Amino acid sequence: MSGYLPRVELEPTGLEVGLSEMERAVQNNVRRFAEKTLRPIGQQLDKLSPEQVIAADSPLWRVFAEFSQLGLTLSDIFALEPQEQASMMSLVFEELGWGDGGLAVSLGAAMLPSLVMHLMGRQDLLERYADRPLGCWGITEPDHGSDMLDASGHARHPNVGVGRLSCYARIEGDEIVVNGQKSAWVSNGPIAQVCALFCGLDDGSGEDKRCVVLVPMDAQGVSRGQPLDKMGQRALPQGEVYFDEVRIPRDHLLAGPEDYQRAEQGILAEANALMGLIWTGVARAAYELAYDYAHERKQGGVAIIQHQSVRARLFHMFARVEGARALAQRVIRYNCVAPAPALQGSIASKITVTQTAFDVASMAIQLHGGNGVTREYPVEKLLRDARSSMIEDGCNDMLAIKGGTLISRV
Repeated sequence: MSGYLPRVELEPTGLEVGLSEMERAVQNNVRRFAEKTLRPIGQQLDKLSPEQVIAADSPLWRVFAEFSQLGLTLSDIFALEPQEQASMMSLVFEELGWGDGGLAVSLGAAMLPSLVMHLMGRQDLLERYADRPLGCWGITEPDHGSDMLDASGHARHPNVGVGRLSCYARIEGDEIVVNGQKSAWVSNGPIAQVCALFCGLDDGSGEDKRCVVLVPMDAQGVSRGQPLDKMGQRALPQGEVYFDEVRIPRDHLLAGPEDYQRAEQGILAEANALMGLIWTGVARAAYELAYDYAHERKQGGVAIIQHQSVRARLFHMFARVEGARALAQRVIRYNCVAPAPALQGSIASKITVTQTAFDVASMAIQLHGGNGVTREYPVEKLLRDARSSMIEDGCNDMLAIKGGTLISRV
């Protein structure tokens, strides 16, 4: 047997080499947080009603409190060199997704207002709201879901508009006045402290103009609907947000019509890239659960890992996870290092990885047999969570059309 290569034991994150001591330390810290806090709390919240999830005594608040102790703020990450920034984002968000997909999305969404302020160079507002780290991205509307992610018209049929929006801002002297509604799909909507609001701009011209406004969620006139009751990612609070003559200082305008598409495509590029990293972690979690189960479950007198078909299925799951990770990390690295992020790359990552997470979770259920469809085993939750990921942050079908236009000379 001496002619055979030795068996190589891989790290949980697979074919990964060259991490620095700092990166390895951060990875281990986040992994412990994901294992000891995110995963058990995510499973607990999955069984609660949406109202219980956001209640004052909910374990959800422990997630935010303990995550803040890790010291991984967006400002700290952006202070790193581009290559280090890409590596850190990859390590952190895969581990968060491995812990719990819905809670990882919540932690990511909490950073999005700061991300928009960073993109638009608003250091003054970043400092002013540094004590309000829990944010939300107010973009989708009841009648304008994917429309709001495509102001550029990349995914729209020629000569087809979107109709009047549900939420508008107008400028009156030194104030911005906001009226309207955002849909029940606003992640962190029921709990956020600040909102990066993407809405229409009513300047009296009747034209379709849009803007981005930073809205403190304790401003007079802001109210919230009931938290959304849904199939998957039940640990992620989502819900409607209403604006009734909400008045905020004019300097809270993050982007006017001339900068709206840059802000929209910039945050979508970042958000879709983060989704790729998060759902790589979920795919990995499904694979690991199937791997462990195959070594424990006995059929035919032996552990089912002894059966060739089981080993073949596990290998295909392993390969899918590795492929997803490679694309997700390649995209985040390009976006951090290149002069401008490539939205088509972020879209490719989001679509590919969320589909992979769903497929691998489905394969894990199949390998578990009847046990896989019971609430006693965690793989059915991963399938529900992954199914939602294929719609949030842009429905994969719409994103594919948008991405196809971005890579085409049309």
